[in-house]
Amino acid sequence: MKRHSLLLLLFFCIHGIYAQVEFKAIPEKTTIGINETIKLDFSMNDDGDNFNPPSFKGFNVSGPTQAITGVFKKQTYRKIYTYYLTPTARGKFTIGQASIEIDGKIYKTIPFQVTVTAAVQNGNTSGNPVVNNAKQLQKALSGVELVAEVSNPNPYVNEPVNVVYKLYVRVGTGVRSWDTADNPQYPDFWSQTESVPKDRQQVLQGTHKGEMYNYVVVRKAVLYPQKSGRLELEPMSTSIVLEIPTGRPDAFGNDGYTVENKMVSTGKTAINVKPLPENGRPANFNGAVGSFVFKATSSKTTLANGESLKLDVSVTGKGNLKLFKLPKPSVAPELEMFDPEHKENISVTLSGMEGSMSDSYTVVPHKKGKFAIKGLSFSWFDPKLQTYRTMAFDNIMVDVLNVPAASAYDAETASSGRKGAPEAREPFRFIASATTLQAKGSSHFLGSVLFWILLVLPFLLMPVVVLARKKKEAYDSDVTGSKIRETNKLAKKYLAEAKNHLGDKEPFYMHLEKALHNVLKAKLNIETVDMSRQNVRELLLSRKVPADTVNDFIKIMDSCEFARYAPSSGSAMQQDYDNAVAVVTALEKQI
Repeated sequence: MKRHSLLLLLFFCIHGIYAQVEFKAIPEKTTIGINETIKLDFSMNDDGDNFNPPSFKGFNVSGPTQAITGVFKKQTYRKIYTYYLTPTARGKFTIGQASIEIDGKIYKTIPFQVTVTAAVQNGNTSGNPVVNNAKQLQKALSGVELVAEVSNPNPYVNEPVNVVYKLYVRVGTGVRSWDTADNPQYPDFWSQTESVPKDRQQVLQGTHKGEMYNYVVVRKAVLYPQKSGRLELEPMSTSIVLEIPTGRPDAFGNDGYTVENKMVSTGKTAINVKPLPENGRPANFNGAVGSFVFKATSSKTTLANGESLKLDVSVTGKGNLKLFKLPKPSVAPELEMFDPEHKENISVTLSGMEGSMSDSYTVVPHKKGKFAIKGLSFSWFDPKLQTYRTMAFDNIMVDVLNVPAASAYDAETASSGRKGAPEAREPFRFIASATTLQAKGSSHFLGSVLFWILLVLPFLLMPVVVLARKKKEAYDSDVTGSKIRETNKLAKKYLAEAKNHLGDKEPFYMHLEKALHNVLKAKLNIETVDMSRQNVRELLLSRKVPADTVNDFIKIMDSCEFARYAPSSGSAMQQDYDNAVAVVTALEKQI
């Protein structure tokens, strides 16, 4: 009897286990490339009603399709809703709970996360297999490609590389829309990119892989590799909605078509960068690559009556102009040279940088005589000739006829290390007109109130002196802070210079642009080479700067750039100046 009871209990336990309702989400995988499609099943072992799928944010969705296996109310019964998900962007996305009602109860699936990475090689981009069985559909889907065309796959370091991204679609396939899902970054390159707006994209025809295709240019980039070796460009991905003919007429007798989503990617593109040759490299070479003309000129060579001269050092041509510094002149001790005024007139196109930059030094003499400004030389590597080139200038001799007396005296004392004796300048003193006689028998200084004050005062001031000294040491050692303060000072200086040149277009926009660049250097701690529009926008937004302020800042930078090549009125300059002051003031408060 006891044995029968145990068997009966075991039977009910097993029946209870098998009778348990099961409803779960089964993804094909949870880590995919942006150019892949995954299959997602919602499976249950009992029939239900009111199935509600989750939100598929971050994905294009195809489905559902429904499949039933086994016999209802049997242990083998299985009902499945199938979806196909294609990601629209990189990142981590959560697939929420799906729900269904079975026998009056609500059952829900467990949420899970899908990680979308960069595009993978030979990614699975197939959609709904029920639709994809059509040969015509497969041919249309395979006839969509995103290609990165590289102008020079084997450049030298700092030689420009032109990359054009083209979206090819086989003729006969309609395109409803497309959107960029993932733009590449260029960590090993100095880069400037240009995304072509849709209203400016032209549909052209050309031959691709031996067939006629329609294509559009969606993005352009000019890259300057900063190191040698094999460098890979990150893939670019685009989501495209296709209208594909089905070969069957619709209800109105017109040619029917089906709409399909597809994610296309360029895949990774490799560039083999050659190092600059060591053989024949000049000692003064500082990284200039291209074709240049170097000049070093003096405004005058004879000075008199306190005159000064302008020493201009400039480079003009085509190459990596923003990625090297001009040589600095050396002058005799009797000549004082001030910090230069730097000017740039550089345009960046798909073929690379082109233009000029210059440093203008002011030189002031402090002594009569003939003095030399040492000759300057500039070296660069010409990738077309595959050799180094150098331009050099002889010493510039400056003949100082005379200098003001005070300047000559200062030069003498500076060179001898003496500060000058007051007796030499003032040998006789005036006769004193008043005395400080003290009555005989008056109290002495020793033991007086003043004596004790002066005795105790150094001890009281000692902690103050120690604290002040520590604060000064911390101030002097703060290299970053000093750089930021100096950059802030330059920003204010150039902003004031821009105001002084209102009405004169070129110097006004040049100084206004320098002010904006120095604001970015101070607030974001970046250099001029990193000031691409996209990089500036991302850095400002990461510092919690409002989007309106960021957009206003970018607009002013664009105005400075476009105004050099277009006419501009005085009212437009005043408005740009007022907008710049407002944006700089806002950044001072927000960062």
